[in-house]
Amino acid sequence: MKSNFKDIINSGTPVLVDFFADWCGPCKMLAPILKQVKDELGDSVKIVKIDVDKNQPLAAQFQVKGVPTMILFRNGEQKWRQSGVLQKDELIAIINQHKN
Repeated sequence: MKSNFKDIINSGTPVLVDFFADWCGPCKMLAPILKQVKDELGDSVKIVKIDVDKNQPLAAQFQVKGVPTMILFRNGEQKWRQSGVLQKDELIAIINQHKN
């Protein structure tokens, strides 16, 4: 995952990475919100889910201490980061800020 992860986040399109765990209640709350964001924004954003239990080195590389943690990348650069659940409209506004 690590080698193609760099390729994924080096996109000119904003890439929202959701670091999650199967056992995490708030992560389960966030999943349908992310689907709504993707449905609304379509191809103008990529959403990638990373299971921290299966990808511990990647989670450590990005210093993910709690889940869910979302990091927004554009052209390989971290543009925004937050832990916890956000509502659809908040996420869309953040993604839209980093489209251009």
